[in-house]
Amino acid sequence: MEFHISRTARSRYDVDEALFSYVGNVVFGNVTASRKLAAKITEVRLARAQAGEPAPDVANAGALFAMGLIDELSHALVAQYRKTVDPQVLPAALKWFASRATETSVEGLLRAFVDQFPNTSVHRGEETVAEWLAKTTEGGDPNREAALEELLLLWLANTNPAYAPYRELFDDGDLKQRTIYQQVTGRLGDYFATRPPFAAAEGSLLDVLRAPMLASPNSLSGQLDYIRDNWAPFIGEQIRQVLLATDVLKEEEIAIWMRFHPGPGGGPGAQHGPVDWGMLGFEGDEYRGFEEMGSAAARKRWLAQQGAQEATVHEYEAFSPDQAWMPTVVLIAKSTYVWLEQLSKQYKRHIYRLDQIPREELQCLADRGLNGLWLIGLWERSVASQTIKRMRGQHDAVASAYSLRDYRIAEDLGGEKAYEVLRDRARAVGIRLASDMVPNHMGIDSTWVIEHPDWFVSREHSPFPSYSFNGPDLSPDGRVEIRIEDHYYDQTDAAVVFQLKDRRSGKVEYLYHGNDGTTFAWNDTAQLNYSKAEVR
Repeated sequence: MEFHISRTARSRYDVDEALFSYVGNVVFGNVTASRKLAAKITEVRLARAQAGEPAPDVANAGALFAMGLIDELSHALVAQYRKTVDPQVLPAALKWFASRATETSVEGLLRAFVDQFPNTSVHRGEETVAEWLAKTTEGGDPNREAALEELLLLWLANTNPAYAPYRELFDDGDLKQRTIYQQVTGRLGDYFATRPPFAAAEGSLLDVLRAPMLASPNSLSGQLDYIRDNWAPFIGEQIRQVLLATDVLKEEEIAIWMRFHPGPGGGPGAQHGPVDWGMLGFEGDEYRGFEEMGSAAARKRWLAQQGAQEATVHEYEAFSPDQAWMPTVVLIAKSTYVWLEQLSKQYKRHIYRLDQIPREELQCLADRGLNGLWLIGLWERSVASQTIKRMRGQHDAVASAYSLRDYRIAEDLGGEKAYEVLRDRARAVGIRLASDMVPNHMGIDSTWVIEHPDWFVSREHSPFPSYSFNGPDLSPDGRVEIRIEDHYYDQTDAAVVFQLKDRRSGKVEYLYHGNDGTTFAWNDTAQLNYSKAEVR
């Protein structure tokens, strides 16, 4: 994704030169890059506000990404027009405008544009503006034509009301004052009216380029929706990126609202991290965009559009057949540790293992007509879960029953042997045992995280620049280090990833916390990746 950003704005926001394309546009290879730029812009704007300037808008990474995508798709539209309708549209434009002004003034406009919106080599001083304009693009087109196309899209950006919060990045005010920019842009409609129409019912190339803005002037989401619905016949495969951009934009808007909207007491709201629906991390080129920051909803919509189905479509169900006893179960649930404490008080002796549960208690349950006992919290729990809770001030807290180290009976309950004793005693009085599991996640320090980190939803880089991971190592295993996002401890953010470092290789990756899409992520869990057959 790419869009224009001026030399002045690059300097103001200290923009990384690696983000710039051959023609000087800022390029977002993924959403991470747009988030880094948004973080820099917000940091500088807030500093300016503290110095007494008016309160600024917070930069929205989703909006930057959407603007970049609209620019990229506009280039694709121009390329399609030149390929299938009018190959001479740009060289003819240079001659047309020169005939109505002068060649010198047109050349001056192009030079001023490239100087104010330089590519990396011009910005570094490795070649002059004139030297760059004299060359050709990788596709063999003169750079003068490429500059004219960029100038057209710059004008469209400056006239787009939805771009207004970011106009300082690509402001064309100086071009208006110093060159024939206004004269040229004021007659773009006249020129394109002389060229063949894009399609019978679509009007000129300029008409098609302006249509999204006219259809939804104040909404980037609306413009993306228009492009998705109307440009697909022209740019084909590239249209699927709109799904990603639309979802990212909406999620970023939610995040900014949650961060700065006043809380119930009138003060600032909690600075929660953005809503994140999964980051399922599919492999292969066709899923790479979603791997960076796509939502499950976007992925499903794109699959449906392609006539594709989920990866599990050819797998057979794996469940046991119904048994005659199932419809007659009368089940009672017991939180295991709580129940053992209650039994200890009732029977006036220390009962802490499963094999110490009195036979008479089981018989009492059976006499009441119960034939199923659901034991909650049987499994070996995460050590890190308890540590995190206590570090956040819950001094008597125990680990969550759903943040698990492993699916084996907890040793402090007596382990597998104690469970087998209880099972046999319960069976003798006609009671079946049940337990639960949460198959979408494990504890952040689970055996699976340590030994099979590739089984979890992860990425190589932190998804948000503001995240930091400088807190204590929560790993009970010397092979890895595990750190949650620092703001968890003071409850000022609700991050979506934690940091995992392999001590042997030095590899650092960021695993997503468990999340069911209805609330914030659970900071003591790690989300399993069901796009992988071995995990399923």
